[in-house]
Order: sequence, then C-alpha cells, then structure tokens
Amino acid sequence: MNSEELLAQERQLQFSRFGNDVAIELGLHLLDAAREQGLPIAISVQRNGHRLFHASLPGTAPDNDRWLERKARVVELFGHSSFYVGTTFREKGSAFEEQPGLDPALYAAHGGVFPVILRGTGPVGTVGVSGLPQAEDHAFVVTQLESFLNSRDA
Repeated sequence: MNSEELLAQERQLQFSRFGNDVAIELGLHLLDAAREQGLPIAISVQRNGHRLFHASLPGTAPDNDRWLERKARVVELFGHSSFYVGTTFREKGSAFEEQPGLDPALYAAHGGVFPVILRGTGPVGTVGVSGLPQAEDHAFVVTQLESFLNSRDA
C-alpha cells in the first residue's frame, strides 16, 4: 500500500462527532471483532491524549501497550496514521528511526494506529491496535473503522 492509498483512507474514514460514548462504542466494536477472529491484540482509543478505551486480549504483553503509545505519539505529532508516516519515509528512501529529535523509544512509525478525524475539524484522537505484523494491525483498524462508521450512518 502506498502513501496515496493511505491518505485516501484518512479522507474516507471520518467521524461526524466523537465523544466518550462513541470512543467506548468504537473500542467495543474492535474488541468484538478481535475476539471473533481470535486475534492477540491490545486496543486503544484516545481523544486529545485521554485514553477512553483500552483492552488487551490473550496473547498480548505489556510491550504491546508500549507499541501502542509509541505509534499514537507519531499520529499525534504528524496528524496521519502511523503506517502512512512510516510509508512516506520509506518512499523517500529514508528511515523514520534515523530522524533527529524523534527518539525511537518514544515514537514508532509502524502500522496500527489511525487518527480519529472529526469531519470539518481534523484529527482529535487516535484508535489503534498492537500485536500483529504492522500491515495487519493497520488493515484491522481500517476495516473495523469502516464497519463501525457504516453501521452508524445506516
């Protein structure tokens, strides 16, 4: 997947409102899907740096929480999905981890955390998972966001 395809996902997957109740519903939606698929993932939903939902399924470890935090910091800093940020660096022939001022212990441009974008406002939070290879983490979040948003518009 290239950076243009990833940006198209961000343009498509936007919320008309996003409060605590929606964040919890979204987290539960991801949790149900992960359970159905038997995925060993940790899930996090945040608004403006405030964690509103968190769950860790069997097969996860504290390290998954650290990955979620590092990927969420990338989304908060750049305003785009962690997979998009890593992909754009790779497309330019450079490594995100080598950028000055971005401590790899604090930032990870690996797939799995997506911006919560409020239509007409921009990014207001993050939704993410950790536990699968990065492309699969990203795909799971995107698929579940699409499903969640479609069910709310119906």
